[in-house]
Amino acid sequence: QVQLVESGGGLVQAGGSLRLSCAASGGTFSSYSMGWFRQAPGKEREFVGRISRIGRTTTYADSVKGRFTISRDNAKNTMYLQMNSLKPEDTAVYYCAVAPVPTNSPALYNNWGQGTQVTVSS
Repeated sequence: QVQLVESGGGLVQAGGSLRLSCAASGGTFSSYSMGWFRQAPGKEREFVGRISRIGRTTTYADSVKGRFTISRDNAKNTMYLQMNSLKPEDTAVYYCAVAPVPTNSPALYNNWGQGTQVTVSS
């Protein structure tokens, strides 16, 4: 069973950048479609973006399109989320997860990591 650990969160000023990592152990990393989600206080968990098994295809939420980039390195069992031009509304706990099929629905994702906090100050 794959286990996921997110890292790279922190406090950044608006307009700044952060790169999150999602390290996997156990299971076969390259067999999973993977996604990033975020949850702000008092709000539901929302889809940020996803990447296909071999990294050929990415999909993003409209709110982050053009600012965030997802990539993965299957040799290192790691997925990344490069976040540029950050806004205060990007403040949330960011989670990674795996899915057996490409999907934007959090209900179909499993093996959630513990999350990493991203705070963007204005």
